[in-house]
Amino acid sequence: MECSWKTVLLLVCASLGVQYTAIRTLRDSLSGPCEGAYRCSSRHHRDSRWRSLCDDGWMQELPRKHILLFSTTRSGSSFTGQLLNQHPEVFYVFEPLFHVQQAFTNSSSRLRRSLDRRALLGAYRDLLLNLYTCDLHFMENYIRPEPQDHVTNSFFRRSSSHALCSPPVCLEGGDGAVSDLPDETWCPKKCGTLNLTLASLSCLSRGNIAIKTVRVPEVGDLRTLTEDPRLDLKIIHLVRDPRAILASRMMAFSDQFRAWKIWNATGRQPRYVDLSQITSTCKDMSASAETGLQRPPWLHGRYMLVRYEDLAFNPKNKAAEIYRFVGLEMEDRVSLWISKNTNSNVSAPSEWNYRYSTTRDSRAAAESWRLRLSFDIVRTVQRLCNDTLALLGYKPVQSSAQLRNLSHSLIQHMSFETVT
Repeated sequence: MECSWKTVLLLVCASLGVQYTAIRTLRDSLSGPCEGAYRCSSRHHRDSRWRSLCDDGWMQELPRKHILLFSTTRSGSSFTGQLLNQHPEVFYVFEPLFHVQQAFTNSSSRLRRSLDRRALLGAYRDLLLNLYTCDLHFMENYIRPEPQDHVTNSFFRRSSSHALCSPPVCLEGGDGAVSDLPDETWCPKKCGTLNLTLASLSCLSRGNIAIKTVRVPEVGDLRTLTEDPRLDLKIIHLVRDPRAILASRMMAFSDQFRAWKIWNATGRQPRYVDLSQITSTCKDMSASAETGLQRPPWLHGRYMLVRYEDLAFNPKNKAAEIYRFVGLEMEDRVSLWISKNTNSNVSAPSEWNYRYSTTRDSRAAAESWRLRLSFDIVRTVQRLCNDTLALLGYKPVQSSAQLRNLSHSLIQHMSFETVT
């Protein structure tokens, strides 16, 4: 079916009565038939599982690039995601799987007991697939309170996305406005509620979609998406020194890591400290890196391992590598954002305290854990995560003096060859 801007506007007008200004903006951005139509690749066409689907020509118009920033909490993923968000042709979504997790967590206790890891991962993959096809209405299954007439004010971290805070989704939006503020107050105040239909159309008009997630445990859990013929998925696996991850979590999630904070302050390990809060992270990180670096066929050309420290120490060059991997040009707007947000002597304490702030001296931020964690905790993490540290090139320290000596690098030079 021809996907002209007239067809799109008729659908919007019929369902929502969108204002004339928004319609005109959308019309101007979608001139002629929709760009970026999906075509079954020769790989999919040869596969008997997909041949009939490809031959039937049922595939819809989809974005050209499908990018997944895959990481764990407090690994620098908010900063790294913003590198993709700055591109004017990328529709970026910050952690949409939050809504799935919340819906599962808030379900009745009886239902929760019946849900297993496989069910949750299945829900994660279903949502990712629908988002990659620009069907943001699918999120209504999980957003609470449930959107009315496809409109919600409960979209998690909406203001982390330029696309969701600029025309045609938000008539008050403008370039650069979102990333200039560290406290997420601008977008909700100026834009009001989020119209998911307009968001879906904005996604289609941008042609590329990038999603950040810290909730999928291992890269192997994404295999069905890499093999889906509707997608050409590129996975950026962001890792970070587990010692730094723990230090950052202790600051950001004080209640959950209270025992660790007591240990760090007193030098005495509480009996109830939950070591799995870091061991499970190391296990998942190692498993994913080992899978990716073994180059299985289903990840061929789709996996890139990035250490946050390499990005923090050399942001422009590493960002350029990421853009080459996903097949996009790194525009001047991205370079300007990097210059502004990696060399900042942040003077306002509130910016450092803000949990998802991306404005900072990136090199200092990558090393700051060495001045905050006690040597006893560092030694424990090194013992628990020894294999992960070795695999990813993070050097252990043998004394408190070595830990505090920032002139001694703990980052081993390593080249993680991209799967091609």
